[in-house]
Amino acid sequence: MGQTCIASKRFIIDAFLFDEFVQKFKQAVEEKFPTEGKISSPMEKEASLAPMARQDLLDKLHQQVMDSVALGATIITGGYQLDCPGYYYAPTILSDVTSNMPAYNEELFGPVAIVLKASEPAHALGIANASNYGLSGSIWSDDMATAESMARNMESGLTFINSPSFSDPRLPFGGVKNSGYGRELSALGIREFTNIKTIWIK
Repeated sequence: MGQTCIASKRFIIDAFLFDEFVQKFKQAVEEKFPTEGKISSPMEKEASLAPMARQDLLDKLHQQVMDSVALGATIITGGYQLDCPGYYYAPTILSDVTSNMPAYNEELFGPVAIVLKASEPAHALGIANASNYGLSGSIWSDDMATAESMARNMESGLTFINSPSFSDPRLPFGGVKNSGYGRELSALGIREFTNIKTIWIK
């Protein structure tokens, strides 16, 4: 959850584990990111919640949440701007999100996550790929064969297994669909700054 392009935003969870996951997720968010009392400056070591960059971005995020709620989404926790100096938004979890909602089909560039229920791996993969974006994804499973099969078929530029998404200079970074063109970082990233020239002599 957060203001970075590869932050986890859509959590697609096995139906058998869904209720337990959501309960523990809510508890962890509320414990790690307390919204009552003094909010620490992001420059302070003890800070756990960072502000957003600008007021208009904060307003847009809140509008996306409210528009989704108006269409039937449920707020598990959060869903409001914090009453303190700075552009702070309470870490938010939404459930009952459907494909006609901004929370589903738009990028939420802030501390908002949605939880979606999947009946089986194929269903989860279908939900993951039903997006106009495809920068990064993360698969968590004890079944490596299933996880690797899903990773090969996930429509994303980066896919991690049993690890959150991250950026590393050694790994090509970039997406598919509406998540950009080409790659940066690694040897492939260097090639993006070159022009390939063909000279043919007969």
